[in-house]
Parts: sequence; C-alpha cells; structure tokens
Amino acid sequence: MHRVVVLALDGVVPFELGIPSRIFGMAEDTAGEPLYEVLTCTVDGGPVRTEADFTISVDHGPELLATADTVVIPATYQLGSTRDGHLPPEMEKALGFVRPGARYVSICIASYVLAAAGLLDGLRATTHWRHTDHFQRTFPAVQVDPDVLFVDEGHVVTSAGVAAGLDLCLHLVRRDHGADVATRVAKRSVVPAWRDGGQAQFIERPVPVHASDSTAATRDWALQRLDEPLQLSRLARHANMSVRTFTRRFADEVGTTPTQWLITRRVDRARQLLETTDLSIDIIAADVGFGTATSLRQHMATQLGVPPSAYRKTFRA
Repeated sequence: MHRVVVLALDGVVPFELGIPSRIFGMAEDTAGEPLYEVLTCTVDGGPVRTEADFTISVDHGPELLATADTVVIPATYQLGSTRDGHLPPEMEKALGFVRPGARYVSICIASYVLAAAGLLDGLRATTHWRHTDHFQRTFPAVQVDPDVLFVDEGHVVTSAGVAAGLDLCLHLVRRDHGADVATRVAKRSVVPAWRDGGQAQFIERPVPVHASDSTAATRDWALQRLDEPLQLSRLARHANMSVRTFTRRFADEVGTTPTQWLITRRVDRARQLLETTDLSIDIIAADVGFGTATSLRQHMATQLGVPPSAYRKTFRA
C-alpha cells in the first residue's frame, strides 16, 4: 500500500493539514480496500502549535519519513529563515530521512520548504499568489508559475494556496489510480473532481468583474459542446462580447487563452473516455472535438507526454 507521510511543522494551518488524510484516506479500490495509508509526523516527534488557537500531538517523529512513498508538507505561517531561503537545521535533518525516489508534495506556502531544500531548482513550481513575487526573488533557480492551481513535475508537486491542496491531492489520486477513483473521492468530499482555470481567477484586482460581464456562462456552455467546432468568434458571440473583449476577460478570469483552455478540457475529456470506455481512438477524438486521431495524439503528447494508446494501457490496467 502506498504510504503518505504528512510532515506537520510549527504554525501549521489546520485546514491544509487535514487535506491529505481526507483525500488520500477516502481513496478505495473497487472492493472497498484503501489505496493509501496516511500518517503524520513532526520534526522532533513532539506536539506542534497550529496557526489556530490549539496544539496538536502526533504519534510519530521524523524517522517515519524514511518509510514514505509520498511526503506532504502542509502550509505553515512560521517559516522563519525558510522564507529567506535557508532551511533550519531541524527541518534539514528531518528531510534527510526521506528515501530516494519518494514523491514530495507541498501545499500553499510550504513550497518555501521544498525550495530551500533545493528540491525545486530548475523545475516549475507554484505557491499562493500573494507570495509568488517574493518566492521568485528568493529562489531564482525555480521557474515560478503564478497562475496555476498546482504544478506536477513528477517527483515534486506544488500547489497554490489553501483549497488548491484539494485539487493537488485529487490530481495525485487520479494520476496514481485513474479518473474513476478520483471522481468517487471528489463526490464523497463534495468538491469538483477538476476545477476550471488557475489561481489567476482569484487574484485581487482593482476593478472586479461583474457577473454579467463574466465568461463563466460561456465556459459552461462550451463544456457541453466539446464535440462541436468552437471558434473564438462563436464563443465571443455566445458571451455577447467582441472577440477582443472576450479574449481579455477570459484571460483575466481563467489565466489562459480560450484556445488553450479548450484544448485542456478536450484532453481531460479524452482521458476520461480512455480510462472508462472501450471506444476507439478515432471515436474519442471526434467526441471531444479534436476531429482526428492524429490531432488527439499530438495534443496528448504535448500535454501528457504519452499517446492515447499508452495512456489507456496504463490507466485501464
């Protein structure tokens, strides 16, 4: 069984601390057997103060990290020298227990810990949007993406702020065990299995976008018509906007272009069909709006690094 070890640091945020056990803990196979074991430790085995008005005690010290397949570090507001790029000795010692090959995961500003440990050098990463500028200045070797909900670099995964930890953990369940398992977990958690857009849509702006000026209704409309031609002009017409205004508003709300958003949604739909049906690649390509199997292969190779047949072989198994 895949073991997830959560490292609770002083000042840990209770909400983020609870996300891994809640999401991974609800993942089950078709027989109802758990797919993950989730345990919690601290850097010295002692209790830690939370960011709220209570202290938590755990049953394990840092030695538990040596048994982890995945290490999750939730956000803490007591980063100390880590915020300046220097990992405290006790934290460095604790991470020293992690065995080679383990997957590292940070939620919100816990990305500072991974960056200070040198685990993000040369990689893409994200953190809470309020801290992305400081994070980039502090860790210039990291390629910071301020607009996304999470970044998956394979062995290291980082998320944006707070609830983006839910998106990240659901993504890992999907990556590990497929869409059906992740969807069941999402339904039990009463959250969407996949959230549209990145954290760009949550960044504070001087002039708020009014609901009547939003592209949300058009996005919902488009999701029901992925198999149809959805030219930019058609989307703008549905939103009762000019193409230029629609493109600008869309980017402000979602953090990407309408074209890229459509490609991502179509790839997501194709993944779901590849995982849950026996439809041919040609039929799936038509159903999701790519038209041809060749187009589907190109887009999946670009976004996922694998062709549809290889993806289906992995996740249908």
